[in-house]
Amino acid sequence: MESTEKIVAKQLLEIKAVMLNVEKPFTWASGWKSPIYCDNRKILSYPKARKIIYKGLVRLIEQNYENVDVIAGVATGAIAWGMLVAEALDKPFIYVRPKPKEHGTGSQIEGELPLKANVVVVEDLISTGGSSLSAVEALSKAGANVLGMVAIFSYNFNKSRRAFEYGNTELRTLTNYDTLINEAVACKYIANSDLETLQDWRYQPEVWGNS
Repeated sequence: MESTEKIVAKQLLEIKAVMLNVEKPFTWASGWKSPIYCDNRKILSYPKARKIIYKGLVRLIEQNYENVDVIAGVATGAIAWGMLVAEALDKPFIYVRPKPKEHGTGSQIEGELPLKANVVVVEDLISTGGSSLSAVEALSKAGANVLGMVAIFSYNFNKSRRAFEYGNTELRTLTNYDTLINEAVACKYIANSDLETLQDWRYQPEVWGNS
């Protein structure tokens, strides 16, 4: 029986939510050159993949966190996933903006967050971890007890692992970069000869492709 990591990686590749191209790298918003581009919003358009993934997130929460009071999504990419998970668990849902809005109430957290509520944060993608951990910080400052974070995919950068350790935040993901590229080779989405390049990029993403 295939692991959840492999099943989810296959789904991401099949619907091209994750694209791999060593010859023509993508440029991220940060300016990094990358042989991989991940767009988890695309999953929402595919009912089969969508169901596999939100049910997987639900299982992660049920198996690892007790007494969850509230599900929080990180805006904007994880709002839909957080809502699907909250609905399946019959829990209240809130979402966290990157920063307080500059009009109206000036809120950063949208929805009802009871004081000292046990919260699990849902994220779609973990790259450096900065925006995800900012959401955790905002929730903690608002009086929540953040139990941990679940996400669809992580690049497993050393930088992000250190950030989550430093932030004392537990992270659990459905799949990850290593599983994804191994599955991509197995399913012939990429050539075996590209594997070394893809592994090299993961360890030095800031400078890869700049020479």
